[in-house]
Amino acid sequence: MRVLATGLLVVMGALFLLARHYEGAHPAWPYVMAFAEAAMVGGLADWFAVTALFRHPLGLPIPHTAIIPSNKNRIADSMAAFLQANFLTPAVVARRLRDMNLARSMGAFLADPEFARSSRIRGGASELFAQVLETLDPDRLGAQVKSGLALQLERVRVAPLLGQMLSAAIADKRHIPVMESLIRWAGLTLEDNEDLVRAMVAQRANALLRWTGLDDRLANSVLDGLYKLLAEVLINPDHPMRAKLEEGLESLAHDLQYDPKMQARVEGMKAELLANPALGDWWQGVWERLRHRMIDMARNPGDVMSGQLGDSIRELGQSLQDNPALQLQVNRFARRTAVGIASRYGGQIVRLVSETVKRWDAKTVSARIEGAVGRDLQFIRINGTLVGGLVGLTLHILGHVL
Repeated sequence: MRVLATGLLVVMGALFLLARHYEGAHPAWPYVMAFAEAAMVGGLADWFAVTALFRHPLGLPIPHTAIIPSNKNRIADSMAAFLQANFLTPAVVARRLRDMNLARSMGAFLADPEFARSSRIRGGASELFAQVLETLDPDRLGAQVKSGLALQLERVRVAPLLGQMLSAAIADKRHIPVMESLIRWAGLTLEDNEDLVRAMVAQRANALLRWTGLDDRLANSVLDGLYKLLAEVLINPDHPMRAKLEEGLESLAHDLQYDPKMQARVEGMKAELLANPALGDWWQGVWERLRHRMIDMARNPGDVMSGQLGDSIRELGQSLQDNPALQLQVNRFARRTAVGIASRYGGQIVRLVSETVKRWDAKTVSARIEGAVGRDLQFIRINGTLVGGLVGLTLHILGHVL
C-alpha cells in the first residue's frame, strides 16, 4: 500500500510535467495540470502527516513529528487506562458475562462426539501436559507435592472431622455393616489362635487342674463361650453387647468433636504419622505410579475418552446443555470468578500492558502500530492525492467560470 500511494504521487508529478509541457497545445491541458498540481499538494501533505506520526519526514528533526516514538510512555499509560476503564472494571465484566451462557457453550463442546474422537484443543493440551510431567524432576516434584499435602493435612483438624463422619454414619445406620464385619473378623481371629488361647489357659491353671486334665476342658469352655457370644452378637440385632458397642462409638464420636484431650491425642497421632519417613516413602511410590498413569492418559487421550471418563465428560456436557439450574450455578460461578479477577488483578493486568509497551524501543512501537493500521494510513495518502486533485480541478473551473 505504501508503494501504491507513493506510485500514485509520482504519476501525478509526471502528469503535471506532461501537462505543463503541452499547456498551449489544447484547452484541456490546463485543467489536467491544475488537477495534477493539486493532487501533488494533497498527496505530499498527507504523506507528511502520516510519516510524522511514526518518524521524522526525510530524517529532518521538524517539531511535532515522530509523534508516537516521542510519546511512547504516555501512549502506554493511555492504553492501560483505556483498557482498565472500558474492559477490566467489575461492572463491565459482569455486564458482558451476564449476556453470555458459558455453561451451555461448554456443555455443547463437551457433548460433541467430535470432541471425543479428535479435538485439536484436547490433543494439544494433552501433549503439553505429558511433556510438562516428563520434563519436571519426579523426585523434586514428588517432594513438593508431598510437602504441600503434608502442610494442608497439618492445617486440617482431623478429630472433629472424624467425629462428624462417625456421627453421620451412626445416624444413618451405616456403621452396622462395619461392626458386623469386625465381629466376623474377631471370630476368625479367635479360630486361628485357638492354640494360643489354650496355652494361656494352661499357663494360668494350677498344677491340680493340669494333672486332672481339667485345663483342656476349661479352655474348651472359654472358647465355646467366646464363639457363642460372638455368634449371638452377630445374629441378634438387639443384643446388649451391640448396644454397648454403639454406645462406645457414640461416645467416641462425641469426644472427637468436643473433648480437647481426645482432639489433642488425635492431632498428636497425626503429627507422628506425618513425621514418619515410611509414610513419605509410601507417598513417593504412589506419586510416581500416579505420574506415569497421568502421562499414559495424556499420551492416549482417545482411549481415555472412549472409556468411563469420556462417558462422564459427555454426560456432564449434556447436563450443562439441558439443565437450566446447573447452567445458572456455573454461569454465576464464572461471572463471580471473572469479576473477582478484574477487581483484584485488573490494575496488575493493565500495568503489565503499560510496562511491556514502555520496555519496547521507539522503533519497535512505531513498527508494530504502523503494521496494525498501515493499510488505512496509506489509503489516507491515496485519498488525499485524489481529493486534492479534484479540489484543484474544481477551483480551476470556478476561476474560469466566474
